Amino acid sequence: MVNTDPSLEGSRTLGDLIRFQAQDKPNKSALLFEQKSVSYQELDLLSNQVGNALLDAGLAAGSRVAVLDKNSDFIYQLLFGCAKTGVAFVGVNWRLSAPEIAYILNDCEAKLVFVGSEFHSLIEQIEEELATVKGIVSLTNDSFRWQSFDTWRDAGRPEDPAFEVGPDDVAVQMYTSGTTGHPKGVQLMHRSFFDIWRNEAYQDMAFEAPDETTVNLVALPNFHVSGLNWGLRGLREGATSVILREFDAGQTLDAIQKHRIRKLVLVPATIRLLLQHPKADETDFSSLAFIRYGGSPITVQLLRDAVAKFGCGFVQIYGMTETGGTGTYLPPEDHDANGNERMRSAGKAQPGVRLKVVDERGQSLPPGQVGEVCIASPANMKGYWRLPEATETTLMNGFVHTGDAGYLDSDGYLYIQDRLKDMIVSGGENVYPAEVENALSGHPEIEDVAVIGVPDPRWGEAVKAFVVLRSAASISAEELLTYARERLASYKLPKSVDFVDELPRNPSGKVLKRELRKPYWSGTERGVN
Repeated sequence: MVNTDPSLEGSRTLGDLIRFQAQDKPNKSALLFEQKSVSYQELDLLSNQVGNALLDAGLAAGSRVAVLDKNSDFIYQLLFGCAKTGVAFVGVNWRLSAPEIAYILNDCEAKLVFVGSEFHSLIEQIEEELATVKGIVSLTNDSFRWQSFDTWRDAGRPEDPAFEVGPDDVAVQMYTSGTTGHPKGVQLMHRSFFDIWRNEAYQDMAFEAPDETTVNLVALPNFHVSGLNWGLRGLREGATSVILREFDAGQTLDAIQKHRIRKLVLVPATIRLLLQHPKADETDFSSLAFIRYGGSPITVQLLRDAVAKFGCGFVQIYGMTETGGTGTYLPPEDHDANGNERMRSAGKAQPGVRLKVVDERGQSLPPGQVGEVCIASPANMKGYWRLPEATETTLMNGFVHTGDAGYLDSDGYLYIQDRLKDMIVSGGENVYPAEVENALSGHPEIEDVAVIGVPDPRWGEAVKAFVVLRSAASISAEELLTYARERLASYKLPKSVDFVDELPRNPSGKVLKRELRKPYWSGTERGVN
């Protein structure tokens, strides 16, 4: 059954969103990708064909479809086709190694895998290991083994599948790095992409108010909650979104000037890359209204340089995959090129979001006291895929327990101080030390290993490994990294390796990572970036 409320405010699912926009502005360009423009009506009809092709392939509501490719207009055709049939869209991080990708495809029980030509050989490596996959579709026309996406999609009927999908059904499943070595599937419902973005949200966040004249730039990857949210944000707004295959500083600068980009989302590391690019001095930035960023706070010097060059507002967003990327925001007026106290913060709660900071017993703490940051909002995940215990310890009474330590001030601004979990954030990507440690510990020459995050001026944090070798063993850092490279994504690889005689441990044998971290974070305001 299709929602009959003829308004964007009445949209309950991602399928409703594209149906409404196709009726409201059929000929408006929704997506610009490379040399191709796709209108809202075309996107709606193409997603109908995708949805019917999924049903013809025998997929039922609750099935999973995986996509391994960089950004393109095909991503949105697949996303909305899945949304119209109750199938969950799983974007796979294309930076992962073959074993990591095989784990995700098997864990989510993907029935179909859509793969770009850059990753054909990678899928061929693991094809025999994929227990649930019934078919592989190439997103390009250059595969001799697999059907092309165009052919597969065009066999589907153009009529709306009219499949009953509700706001609490899972629309997207995203994988986070794992605290115990394996990534977890975060289930985001249709409501995760809608329920806080109602009209009342824009009363406080005026800079986010919909404007159909906006041209939106999508450069972050579709497998990342920020990248996918930003693409959907443009479509919710009725704007035109320019899609880049991936972030490239030169191409981003070209797109800003050519398409008169008004809004985009980045991480501080990519903002710095834009400023350092030779084209930055000759690019016209006058169309920019604001840049949204996340992953880490922006430094005063970087903000000063960016404001001088881009001449637009900056908005920090703090959230996580489990919160649908939603949490707090630091508005443009709190960004001061001369620096101020609030720039040390992650901002205040977004409209529709509740924040609290709790102690070890789960009791709310008063302003100024450090505890675990908890977030409640309609964007929060439904839970981890088939991990009930992990869900119960993370999602409690409607609040996601973030694992971040921080405090609220008397005005409701959140200050992150440290992490209760060992997660490292490098260039906006989450890395859990357990994943890296598990990969390294398989080497026959290694007796013990511990991994921490250390400050890095370019990426915010960098992965560092401490390694204890077996007696008489001899191995170089480069040999160890070559071994790890076959098992880990490149961004998870240690940037430095220290060989030590032993790791500091407490009486129960637990590695004292705070002792390892102390020399590197001494003198900093926070224990994280």
